Amino acid sequence: MKLRLPGRRNRAEAAPDPAADQATQLVKAGGKGRPTPRRHEAQGRRPGPPPPPPTTRKEAYRRMREQQALRKADTRAGAARGDELSLPARDRGPVRKLVRDVVDARRNAGSFFLVVAGLVLVGYFIPNPAVQNYTVFVWFAFFLLIAGDSVFLGRRIKKKVLERFPDQPHRMKGLVWYGISRATMIRRWRFPKPEVAMGADV
Repeated sequence: MKLRLPGRRNRAEAAPDPAADQATQLVKAGGKGRPTPRRHEAQGRRPGPPPPPPTTRKEAYRRMREQQALRKADTRAGAARGDELSLPARDRGPVRKLVRDVVDARRNAGSFFLVVAGLVLVGYFIPNPAVQNYTVFVWFAFFLLIAGDSVFLGRRIKKKVLERFPDQPHRMKGLVWYGISRATMIRRWRFPKPEVAMGADV
């Protein structure tokens, strides 16, 4: 029999038991399986109080405009990402999505329309008959290039749409014009934004 001095404990009694501490915390939590959060933590998770109602008509109108601007910004951001619910009616649907991918996956002559049109406009104001004649020739040649590229693009759109959606009725003229009008815009300015890389196999 070992004698034990008063005030001294065995090592087994002095060492804390992690399992016991955890069980104690669970009991204190009221059976929820987690410790009760501290007061400042619980207050940090609570939603703030609602703003006070507007006191004047001017303030109410200002709040309404802010909310409308916020909704428009969210809608436009979703449409730029290609969110189906945020897109305008003319851009919705898997068929329109396919047409956009076909246009965005190739290098279109129409993408340079604004650049060439700006150069032609500048050439018209140069008081030199030779430069003006050359400008008219460039404009006419570029117009023929756009026409030929648009015909090729229209055929490609028809082919892809009939391959992917053969059992659906399609308004091909509308789809082709939708693709050609998108092809005349600079790639970074297109809306919704392109979702396929240049040269991708659509």
